[in-house]
Amino acid sequence: MKILRTIIAAWCGLLVFDAHGAVSAQAWPTAKPITIIAPVPPGPSIDMIARLVAAKLSESLGQTVVVENRPGANGTIGSNVVARATPDGYTLLAATPASHVTAVHLMKTLPFDPVTDFTPIMAAVEPVTALVVNSELPVNSVQELIAYAKANPGKLSYGSSGIGSVFHLTGELFNRTAGVNITHVPYRGVTKPMQDVAAGHIQLMHISLSSARGALTSGKAKVLAILEPKRYARMPDVPSMSEIIPAFRKPSTWFGFFGPAKLPPPIVARLNAEMRKAINTSDARAKLDASELAVIAGTPEEFAVLQKDGIEQFGAIIKAVGIKPQ
Repeated sequence: MKILRTIIAAWCGLLVFDAHGAVSAQAWPTAKPITIIAPVPPGPSIDMIARLVAAKLSESLGQTVVVENRPGANGTIGSNVVARATPDGYTLLAATPASHVTAVHLMKTLPFDPVTDFTPIMAAVEPVTALVVNSELPVNSVQELIAYAKANPGKLSYGSSGIGSVFHLTGELFNRTAGVNITHVPYRGVTKPMQDVAAGHIQLMHISLSSARGALTSGKAKVLAILEPKRYARMPDVPSMSEIIPAFRKPSTWFGFFGPAKLPPPIVARLNAEMRKAINTSDARAKLDASELAVIAGTPEEFAVLQKDGIEQFGAIIKAVGIKPQ
């Protein structure tokens, strides 16, 4: 009888343990405030997205949602906080490919696995990116740029925010698919290289439109192509790069939201639904349009595919260029 009571008690314990996730999911989000970790300082676009979504979620969920900035190490410090958090829906991450795509190939030791240690919730937006050149460069199309680069070997250079950055890798993708060899000049950040494009010290950049807007407005730079697969609705006359070079396929440079691994599916589904509504409100859309951020707002499954695709494609470019993990 004593053995039977022990077995029954053990089974009851297992049932309670198995039900804990379901009970937690049913109680969410009433237990405490939700924290969204932004692994950057206040100010960048991903921080703005996190705050926009947090404000909307606070209203729709009836629970306080706060943004906590944890910058450092290309977003991996803040990301690690979420990777180690309890998967109860109260600690979320606003992330970019820097920590969840390219870091796989650029860092010798990551404190987390960007795929298995997280639950994708939603790819929210994507910065609209473009090939931008100095306005005095005697080219007015990608075709003319390619011809000019081939006729003037060694005379063109492009800037990026550093070796292994998304726009460095995009520049190398362009070199390979266009059959040219434009020299890469690494900087720290995007402000100085864009200033140098405007001044003519370097000739071009692959960059977000929001970062290039000042030089474009002043007439010191011009756009030759949009780097996303489709044309940008606000610049319908500018071709996409893939129209000109079919082999050019830049992976998505999404801004998105994750939870820790094993986040209960009901919480994931609710967060995805509320975040999609938040991003698609008229005031959010206006703010995103002003920042030249295109809405994705897809499903968790679609987000997982975007991440996997980026890891594979950027990984191939990194290997081809010969960048070694640090």
